[in-house]
Amino acid sequence: QVQLVESGGGLAQAGGSLRLSCAASGSIFSINAMDWYRQAPGKQREPVAGISSGENTNYRDSVKGRFTISRDNAKNTVYLQMNSLKPEDTAVYYCHADLLLSTKYGIKGYSYWGQGTQVTVSS
Repeated sequence: QVQLVESGGGLAQAGGSLRLSCAASGSIFSINAMDWYRQAPGKQREPVAGISSGENTNYRDSVKGRFTISRDNAKNTVYLQMNSLKPEDTAVYYCHADLLLSTKYGIKGYSYWGQGTQVTVSS
């Protein structure tokens, strides 16, 4: 059973910081890209930041210079350091990962989502 478990959400004041973590567990052969998405009330889920297996990163424009994504391959964990938080960053943040699993049919690729963690930024 593969799981992505997020932690680190909570309440922060505008200008403050939070650090999200997402740990993948289970019978994982390897992890390709890992991403963070967010969904604010009444809005569609949107990509926030992504990191490839080679640690190339990308960010949506509104978080560039404020958020940093990183990963620890030994721990199968991706992080999102969020600084200079703004009220418009308030959302449920979801971790996403493209995983390779060892199955009886060979190595297969799967896409997994975490359960989400709430981030609330007060003004």
